[in-house]
Amino acid sequence: MGDGRHRAEPAAAVALASGIQDGVRKLPPGGPGREAVSEVEHFLLGPGGWVPNNARLPVLLYRAAISPADGDPARAFESRFEANGWPPQWRNGVYPFHHYHSTAHEVLGFAAGSARLQLGGPNGRTVRVQAGDAVLLPAGTGHCNLGSSADFLVIGAYPAGQDWDTRRDAPDPAELERMQALPVPDQDPVQGRAGASARLWHPA
Repeated sequence: MGDGRHRAEPAAAVALASGIQDGVRKLPPGGPGREAVSEVEHFLLGPGGWVPNNARLPVLLYRAAISPADGDPARAFESRFEANGWPPQWRNGVYPFHHYHSTAHEVLGFAAGSARLQLGGPNGRTVRVQAGDAVLLPAGTGHCNLGSSADFLVIGAYPAGQDWDTRRDAPDPAELERMQALPVPDQDPVQGRAGASARLWHPA
């Protein structure tokens, strides 16, 4: 999103690059020890031009992660992320240009409105998101807002101890190696310790 902690990102939506290596797959909702959601879509993205993406960790798209009708959705996302070890850093939107983060994984909670995001770079996958949804982007995943409603509001959070940058250029080999070695958090930011990332980012 931004280039430092506690900074907001201008309204937009999320993007990921080309080179999809796996079709969209869905996990069943609910389950012991985690917050229930309607479904979790997941897919891998290969390199998309200058956007590295992450060929090892899939993007996770949580549909109806929270109910927009339940009080304050923005605060609900912030509380959920904080409780799961992903401190929220900002409230705003998503940049309207392609970019990625090389030094941190990122979760976006969509608290209000709707948007069309492109994930993976200029030739990447387009997704539509609405209030209550969330998306988990592994480091290197390109994202961009292609258009959003006037009330589009996003909560951005990152794993404790990971400081985020904003990149609009290709990483060099050393940077790519560091990005691929970035630690994977134990807890899913949306569903907790037994959530989707525990299964998909920590294969048995």
